[in-house]
Amino acid sequence: MTLKLHYYPATAAMIPHILLEELGVPYERVFVDRANDEHKRPEYLKLNPNGTLPVLTDGDFVLYETAAIVLHLCDRHREARLAPAPGTLERSHFHQWLMWLTNTLQATLMVYFYPERWVKEGNVEGAAEVKAKAQERVGPLLDQLDALVARHGGPWLLGAQYCALDPYAFTLCRWTRNFSAGKARERSHLGSYLQRVSERAAVQRVFAAEGLSAPWF
Repeated sequence: MTLKLHYYPATAAMIPHILLEELGVPYERVFVDRANDEHKRPEYLKLNPNGTLPVLTDGDFVLYETAAIVLHLCDRHREARLAPAPGTLERSHFHQWLMWLTNTLQATLMVYFYPERWVKEGNVEGAAEVKAKAQERVGPLLDQLDALVARHGGPWLLGAQYCALDPYAFTLCRWTRNFSAGKARERSHLGSYLQRVSERAAVQRVFAAEGLSAPWF
């Protein structure tokens, strides 16, 4: 059986997409046309009742939630060393930042991009206020990432070893590329870090496969 990644370009699906390219394992891309609400159709909702992307399937095995897919790929392919060994303090640190990325930074970015979900229908002024507040909250979170890169002093988020946190952080930082102010790339350490991630061959292949263009981050 072959792994299948159900994706839409430039979404959170980019994270496992990059990991699969890093791993070099056989997989298929299944385009889910979110622009035409394919993620809300019954056949997709059978895979993920939340109607979100990505979904990873392997025959009858179905997995959704980006962080869960990341952990699955890391643990199924430990030889790739995309996560520290289970049971180590380094692994606990990895878990902390993985959960922070998905539950704190990504969750806040989702409020920024979809503020209308948090107000009554038609409340344009309220949605604008929510969006502005979310962007304000993103700033200190990006500062935390910037400090993390600086503290470890290596080329990657946790230091010398590239890991699954790197495509996760890169993808989320990429979502700020069109912010009116406070883009991730404007920070002193994140800017050069994001450039390094973007230059990896696996990331370049994903850019091409998803039909993306500059600015990359």
